[in-house]
Amino acid sequence: MKKLWSLLSAVFVTLITSSLALAAAEGVAANSADSQVKAAIAIAAGLAVAVAAFGAALGQGRVGATAMESIGRNPNAADRLFLPLLLSLALLEALALYGFVIAFLLQGKI
Repeated sequence: MKKLWSLLSAVFVTLITSSLALAAAEGVAANSADSQVKAAIAIAAGLAVAVAAFGAALGQGRVGATAMESIGRNPNAADRLFLPLLLSLALLEALALYGFVIAFLLQGKI
């Protein structure tokens, strides 16, 4: 868990410092506040996709594992479990697509 937090913090610091370095390199001192807002919007768009995909992946993993465990315990119930399994997977995938749409909307504001 410590490795994950250190990796995420390193990526976050790299994104923040690289956007500031690029703004300074362009010589846009007057528009530094605008570039910082654009950088924050870009980071928010990336986080929207990342969090939505992470949540959808965790949910799909749990749903799949539970369905396979149920079918393993009672193989005759596979037909009755198939439709709820597909519906729950489709709804979880919609969560990831909503994050993708939010990211596109945020990118339109840059």
